[in-house]
Amino acid sequence: MEQHIFGVTEVNHLVKLLVDNEPMLQNICVRGELSNYKLYPSGHHYFSLKDPEGALRCVMFKGAALKLRFRPENGMKVLVTGRVSVFPRDGAYQLYCNTLTPEGAGDLAVAFEQLKARLFAEGLFDPAHKKPLPPYPARIAVVTSSAGAAVHDMIRILRRRYPAAKVILLPVRVQGAEAPAEIAGAIRYADRWKIGDLLITGRGGGSMEDLWAFNDERVARAIYACQTPVISAVGHEPDVTIADFVADVRASTPSNAAELAVPDRMELLRWLRGARERMEQCESARLETLRERLETLATKRVMTNQLAYVQDKRMALLHAQQRLGDLSGAALERKRARFSALAASLDAMSPLKVLGRGYAMAQSDSGQILKSWRDVGPGDRVSVTLGEGRFTATVETPFEEGQR
Repeated sequence: MEQHIFGVTEVNHLVKLLVDNEPMLQNICVRGELSNYKLYPSGHHYFSLKDPEGALRCVMFKGAALKLRFRPENGMKVLVTGRVSVFPRDGAYQLYCNTLTPEGAGDLAVAFEQLKARLFAEGLFDPAHKKPLPPYPARIAVVTSSAGAAVHDMIRILRRRYPAAKVILLPVRVQGAEAPAEIAGAIRYADRWKIGDLLITGRGGGSMEDLWAFNDERVARAIYACQTPVISAVGHEPDVTIADFVADVRASTPSNAAELAVPDRMELLRWLRGARERMEQCESARLETLRERLETLATKRVMTNQLAYVQDKRMALLHAQQRLGDLSGAALERKRARFSALAASLDAMSPLKVLGRGYAMAQSDSGQILKSWRDVGPGDRVSVTLGEGRFTATVETPFEEGQR
């Protein structure tokens, strides 16, 4: 019997047929470590699963890869489900993956930690970026589902605590594939048009999948870019989402967010009553001080006798006039005495006193006082002044004393 000779492609198709007809290989779950993980522009994912003794080539096409909630990384322990088949062109078998989940932790938990680490590294959780809440908001924008119990709890508490604030609801879906885009869009809209002085976003409790919209990167970046202060109110106290880390304030529940957003009107009323009492006490003390001052002024002499002040000033003026007269009289007497003394001294030094004792004073025609016989010559006319009167004379012969 002649042996049948197979072509390469024929063998590959035969092996593929055998493998495809094995039920156990059509829905298989494989545990292994990711290796050589590559994402191609087409959207297909190619990688290998390995354990200490072997490796298995795998492919995840774009349709299945779009369902991934986390970013696969080399070295990650995973569970993969799919079917084993042969690619005839290469003659190699590989695992065509339908699902890929981290072993131990769920894919959502891994995706949460990956996004948290990446946004933290970018600074989206930085406390320096947190904005303070307004103490007395006039308008509060609430981004949540209009059908949930959370929004009704928030509105009830806001109205009870601070009815002066206007609550504006921006209804969005908070669960499902469309929820992240709607939540992020509502946050951007409220911030752009300044819908409120404060923004609350969140929902009631649920599973991690129910809350996943608030772990979406689009929502996180919308909250970070929001200039309006944001309170994140997602789930219950143990629930933590990425939105909680990015928001300016995290509330443990939606009800707690309403309590954080506005002051309690009863506390405000108590504070206002206390302030009013303090103001009344201060005004009473001030009025009492003014009353005491008024009473003191009322007993003064100027208030009981209106002319007393004028009379007192008149007496002071008379006293000042008398003192001024006394001082000016004394000064005048001192000056008169000094004048008399100076006049006496001047009189004692007067040449007329000397002439009165029998002396005479001779002057030339030019008025020069003659002090020597050399100042005149024969025939010069001189004027002689005596103690009483004067006369003129003509010089006959001048001579020195002792000559004749």
